[in-house]
Amino acid sequence: MTTPVRYAARVRTALWPVLSLGLGLCAMASLVAQPAPASAPPRMNVLLIMADDLNTDLATYGGPARSPSIDRLARRGLRFDRAYTQYPVCNQSRSSMLTGRRPDATGVLSNPGRNPMSPHFRERLPDAVTLPQLFRTNGYVTARVGKLFHYGVPLDIGTGGLDDHKSWDIAINPRGRDRELLDRVFTLVPGQFGGTVSWLADDEGDDAQHTDGIGAAEAVRLLERFGREQRPFFLGVGFYRPHTPYVAPRRYFDEYPTAGIPLPALSADDRARVPKAAYRRANAEQDAMTDAQRRNAIQAYQASITFMDAQVGLVLDALDRLGLADSTIVVFTSDHGYHLGDHGLWQKPSLFERNARVPLVIAAPGKARGATTRALAELVDLYPTLADLAGLTAPGPLDGQSLAPVIASPTREVRDAAFTQAYNGYAVRTDRWRYIEWAAGAEGRQLYDLAADPAETRNLADEPAQAAVVADLSARLAAYRKQ
Repeated sequence: MTTPVRYAARVRTALWPVLSLGLGLCAMASLVAQPAPASAPPRMNVLLIMADDLNTDLATYGGPARSPSIDRLARRGLRFDRAYTQYPVCNQSRSSMLTGRRPDATGVLSNPGRNPMSPHFRERLPDAVTLPQLFRTNGYVTARVGKLFHYGVPLDIGTGGLDDHKSWDIAINPRGRDRELLDRVFTLVPGQFGGTVSWLADDEGDDAQHTDGIGAAEAVRLLERFGREQRPFFLGVGFYRPHTPYVAPRRYFDEYPTAGIPLPALSADDRARVPKAAYRRANAEQDAMTDAQRRNAIQAYQASITFMDAQVGLVLDALDRLGLADSTIVVFTSDHGYHLGDHGLWQKPSLFERNARVPLVIAAPGKARGATTRALAELVDLYPTLADLAGLTAPGPLDGQSLAPVIASPTREVRDAAFTQAYNGYAVRTDRWRYIEWAAGAEGRQLYDLAADPAETRNLADEPAQAAVVADLSARLAAYRKQ
């Protein structure tokens, strides 16, 4: 007999009524003492939606995963085709993105699961004003549902993880059915889930019982509340899928028959795994997977994407229903890309294009609609971009560039290179090239002509004809490391 599973949203809102009343009285007093000019423009809200471990397999990017909700958002905003993470691991990426600083500046260079001494970014940057904190100090109510700063998934689901309490007025930690079903999950390493390829098609539960379904419902309730109170808001909604274990209701798996799933081809370098540093996350249990298991894992990943997309749709529907779409900047992105057997690798991290590239859609009212851009972008650019679009000035140094000029005119560019790092490796992506150095070149170099070889099958780093390209890009990496 199966023990009944309880589902809950853990909420930290005890001070909200007092805060709301206090801020409301202050606002009333301010209106009496200093009436706002009639011409003052309305303040733009921000809805930041993040997926976890999501690559660009979305349909809007031409990928195999059905994503009608995110596709819909792309039709009302700007899709960035070449956006990149700063570090393709959750904690490092999120700390960088939400502080606007690169990983070497935050000091967050590992996940706690692999290094218990991994710092919180405030250990290095105690006075940092995070992206949501900037809005909070400018009169916005800030709220988080789910994973914005780092959580260990799945074991930290339902907790605050490595949250930053200075950033939020409200924090909600949903915990659903998927967290309670780990004993049913197939995993390559028994007892391990978050860092191991693992999956489950849930035959009994529906969307609303899963953590992401609960999170979507909580986000909708917050939007309803903010709409009633007519207060400017910054709402961060962090979904957990498609992070391992890839768990979703069975019906999403049924959309992806395994017989139709192709397996990626491997290059000679992939098979030889040279340079060795580029393939350090390859492991025996992944190498031992059968073709059937590989297809099952890809099926589960794609099913998790479509399940997550359905929850995004619930939030976007509420934004429209409440009349908030015309006053809200919506951002959809992920913390990094993801391998699904390509290059013989699974999950993360690496410095190949598929692991560094992220989906990024920004829908800003009155700006580009249904457009795409090839302008290079980094996740660290989101902080100055949202500050710019909202008319706010960020205190302290930021390492990114505002993408507002690109949003206003998608053919414009604000940078000529995007940088990603992992372990002792650094990569630079330009319009044509991806160049990687491991240990400043001592452990290997990789150069790929992405215009001619988008799958990165031929390493040109040692080709005499490309010596000038290597020298130029190596100098760029050296300058980046000194920042």
